[in-house]
Amino acid sequence: MPPTPEEDRVYVGMDCGRREYVITEELVQQYADAVQEYHPWYFGDSPFGGPVAPALIRHSEVYVDRRWYLPNIYGNLHAKQEWELFAPIRVGERIVAHSFVVDRYVKRGRDYVVNEVLFFGEDQRLRLRGRSHQSFLREGGSDGTVVSKEREKEAGRRFVVGQGPVLEVLPPLQKEVSVEMCQRFSGPGKNYHTDRDEARKIGFPDIVVQGMMGICFLSELLTRRFGEGWFCGGKMTVNLVNVLWGGETVTARGVLKDLTPEGSRRRAHLEVWCEKPDGTVVIVGSASAVVPPA
Repeated sequence: MPPTPEEDRVYVGMDCGRREYVITEELVQQYADAVQEYHPWYFGDSPFGGPVAPALIRHSEVYVDRRWYLPNIYGNLHAKQEWELFAPIRVGERIVAHSFVVDRYVKRGRDYVVNEVLFFGEDQRLRLRGRSHQSFLREGGSDGTVVSKEREKEAGRRFVVGQGPVLEVLPPLQKEVSVEMCQRFSGPGKNYHTDRDEARKIGFPDIVVQGMMGICFLSELLTRRFGEGWFCGGKMTVNLVNVLWGGETVTARGVLKDLTPEGSRRRAHLEVWCEKPDGTVVIVGSASAVVPPA
């Protein structure tokens, strides 16, 4: 079936605009309340001289302008996320975000669009880069359930994590994701991340916790362990493999697998994931951060 003009409207190189923000104390507080993370660096002194914003303060910037979405949003899912951190964003700083489409591909009956967003500071220095892979159904999708709560129990949805030689196990981080947290993180309007009825309209039986929330939990885990080495040089690539539903509990975990030289310092390589109490993995992938020399 040939693509429709509406589908062809989204192409590699499509510019999704530039936006400016001042990262205020209020924005930091909103983020902290949404994910229940209150690191002292966000509200007081830090190694960077004064308070800094959470590493993923603008976690959902790619979704501000959704011209890059394909027309069939029924059952669409955030499938994969990549982050690269270069320098912290200071509280009170003005930043510029610029997003554009960098890839489109087809995989297992879904059409994927990849949106990249770059964040620049007042000094024009690149602070952060993110790539969001959003998947869309290629055919159908107007009624019925696209993803049921039973799907995660299937053999193909189970993932083995944390195996093999491990240098260090990071202290786990557990979160109970209440509906109120979803509304703070993905609101204030009603959508499938904040409202059950809206979720059912596009093929989900309950509130779908926004994938970026679990990714922010992983960022908190890495901030706690690596601090400056996460803000300056951190990397993460994760797949969103099962749905976290509103009201469920999730635990962010990580294991240090290897250390490699990087100039006079070292890079710590980790396996990271988020799992439900029954072991269902919802996010899984790799991360790395810079650590001092041995």
